[in-house]
Amino acid sequence: MRVTMVNKYYPPHIGGIEHHMRDLATALVAHGHGVRAIVANEGPETLVETLDGVEVRRLGRLFAYASTPVALSMPSVIRAEASTPDAPDLLHLHFPYPWGEVAWLRAVDALERRGLPTVMTYHSDIVRQKALLALYEPLLRRVLDRVDLVMASSPNLIEHSPYLSRIAEKCRVCPFGIPAERYESTPELEARAAELRAGHERPIVLFVGRLIYYKGAEVLVRAMAEVDADLVMIGRGPLKAELEALAVFLGIADRVRFVDPVGDAELAAWYRAAAVFCLPSVARSEAFGLVQLEAHASGTPVVATNLTTGVPFVNQHGVTGLNVEPGDPAALADALRTLVADESLRERLGRQAYERVYAEFTTARMVERVLRVYHEARGVT
Repeated sequence: MRVTMVNKYYPPHIGGIEHHMRDLATALVAHGHGVRAIVANEGPETLVETLDGVEVRRLGRLFAYASTPVALSMPSVIRAEASTPDAPDLLHLHFPYPWGEVAWLRAVDALERRGLPTVMTYHSDIVRQKALLALYEPLLRRVLDRVDLVMASSPNLIEHSPYLSRIAEKCRVCPFGIPAERYESTPELEARAAELRAGHERPIVLFVGRLIYYKGAEVLVRAMAEVDADLVMIGRGPLKAELEALAVFLGIADRVRFVDPVGDAELAAWYRAAAVFCLPSVARSEAFGLVQLEAHASGTPVVATNLTTGVPFVNQHGVTGLNVEPGDPAALADALRTLVADESLRERLGRQAYERVYAEFTTARMVERVLRVYHEARGVT
């Protein structure tokens, strides 16, 4: 099967959707399928390259607005997919990307005439850009009505999204997966994790992610004032200076460490060094929380929040970790204290988390589910 995916960007651009798209695309190629990615470049020139077997077409970007790159050639390039010698069997959109969806709408008649179905992965609702959403909503509804099937990462997202709930009959649950083997124990990994733990007198609470509003990092720093542990925050973002000042104000600056993003091997060591991983997100922009799976694959329990998204679907309360109401520092502190103080509970939850990742959230399971949706969209049994 040949598949053409459409998204804002493709790695090495950093972003959760971009990384998911790359992992899915490379896994499909490894299974013998052909994949082309049509994305925007971060500059004005158009580039074509092959990365791990995936043909990546980076279209010249005219400008970007509200994190949306505009590549004027995208509608014609998508339309041309219907008539190229190596035309795909199916198109796969990754939402949200307003310009990509507009480009697809301008090309969809040509695609349908050639019998090319389109599926969409609906990564999350548009939450914060309310002015943009007000303008875009009519188009969004048109896109959702025209695509053949929609994939969502959890049943929670389908139930609580005002856009997916009205088309629930064409939605399919396809949880994201990770290359879990990347976090498997090795002597080198355990040695590095021991070194990281040795640098702290207290247990480590780990946070990994961008330091932005919806991640709830401020709530976590406030909670740590009531937890006898060290907080390590791996990531960059506009709130870093504010968070550093908050730690000073709370008198815990000596227990809060900010670390720039690290490579895969070092990140795996941090997951194993931590007693608890925390994802304190406070808004529906956090639709799934892949970092939870990375912690689970490392055997580390998670404290997360009861958002109406896939976050508590991934981190099952009392099974792989604990979940609290979002935006509540006291409740977050209580859950963190519970796990920090109870080694046997941490070990049980961590073991169950590890088992659940391999049962439900590997890259292989993700590919299996996505291919099932592709076949359904094409009418193949």
